[in-house]
Amino acid sequence: MKIYTKTGDKGETALYGGTRVSKASARVESYGTIDELNSFIGVAKSEVKDEQVLNQLKKIQFDLFTLGSESATPTDKLTLANGKSRLALMITDTEIEELEHWMDDFEKELAPLQYFILPGGGRSATSLHVCRTVCRRAERSLVFLNESEEVRPELIKYLNRLSDYLFVLARYVSRLNDETEEYWNPNDR
Repeated sequence: MKIYTKTGDKGETALYGGTRVSKASARVESYGTIDELNSFIGVAKSEVKDEQVLNQLKKIQFDLFTLGSESATPTDKLTLANGKSRLALMITDTEIEELEHWMDDFEKELAPLQYFILPGGGRSATSLHVCRTVCRRAERSLVFLNESEEVRPELIKYLNRLSDYLFVLARYVSRLNDETEEYWNPNDR
């Protein structure tokens, strides 16, 4: 199988289910940003040493592929004519709750927040802060898509929770690596 098909040479692509759309469409933008987030998480994984964190990030990458495949599928194409789901997997409350549990565990080991944290620290924490901001952009793109085409609420909720998780994880990794957090304290100016 060849990687190039030449079917996108005129600026269109096929969604899952066969519908052709412009590569500039809100749907393509949303699943493209989710793909970008997945790649940035791969970069962050290359900086992280903790096995538990690596396993969580690997699971998140898997879930982002699941989320991306659904965001590449118009809602009216999610179910086949025979009534079965077109997709083998979909994001559910289970994946969202998993992120919440992981955050709760990490937060038990972190000092309470008093100020905003400046993105930074070591390479692993900084990579996770970049992931967080790309995740927020992916979330905004799905919200934008949802204004014109239906998106299951679980997808937006997952990305919202994931960005929170990435923030907490960046703090946790900084603590693991004995890195000092820098604060944005308006009183220090």
